[in-house]
Amino acid sequence: MKNQRIRPRFDLSGRVAIVTGSSKGIGEAMARGLAEFGAKVIVSSRSQESVEAVAEAYRADGLEATAIACHVGDPDDRQRLVERTLATYGRLDILINNAATNPYFGPVEGLSTAAYQKTLDVNLTAALELSNLALPHLRAAGHGSVIHISSVEGLHANPNFAAYNISKAGLIMLGKSQAREWAADNVRVNVICPGLVKTKLSRALWENEPLAEQMRQTIPLNRMATPDEIAGLAVWLASDAASYVTGGTFVADGGMLG
Repeated sequence: MKNQRIRPRFDLSGRVAIVTGSSKGIGEAMARGLAEFGAKVIVSSRSQESVEAVAEAYRADGLEATAIACHVGDPDDRQRLVERTLATYGRLDILINNAATNPYFGPVEGLSTAAYQKTLDVNLTAALELSNLALPHLRAAGHGSVIHISSVEGLHANPNFAAYNISKAGLIMLGKSQAREWAADNVRVNVICPGLVKTKLSRALWENEPLAEQMRQTIPLNRMATPDEIAGLAVWLASDAASYVTGGTFVADGGMLG
């Protein structure tokens, strides 16, 4: 087709993306989506073996990917992740803060300070610090995109997830604050809030069949999502197709929140 105007705006060729927590689940699906649209993707999680397996699978399909292990809760690892990305590709255009943890499932009164702090360190503080490390390079690229992966749990309180809820709510406000401050440099920041997705992190929900059925009854589409169903939203937000979109919070929950 000649004279295409819209489709090329989704093209990520030549752009470099870091996706944390991308050895499996939503992170792996988003990394794959970016790579399929042309980006050079840094696949990252705590295990070098795990991310190397994912990167090898991408390369076998003709996609560009590099594996760099990073525990996002470790400041030195965060620094190395950005430095190695720049050493490998010479630029950084896209950052997706997806890595998350939920070490405690139970009532608020049983939440220990250690579990609370670990949750915030990995889910919220790491996203703040990694974004700050990436910012000079996103500015230099001229069209930076930061995407925080929050959750519907950041928009409404679900019992037994207090620390997780708090961390995910914090990501939403972090994204809005960064979007306000970084827009002048054409660095866009947006937040995705998935609903119930069948991943390792949500295992406590979907392995408990009575609880899973109870959750499904609250979802108009009457099912959990697959990780691939979140990837398209990330590709759009990372691309020039969303060049006028910043400070947004995008919910993909099968209609649960209405």
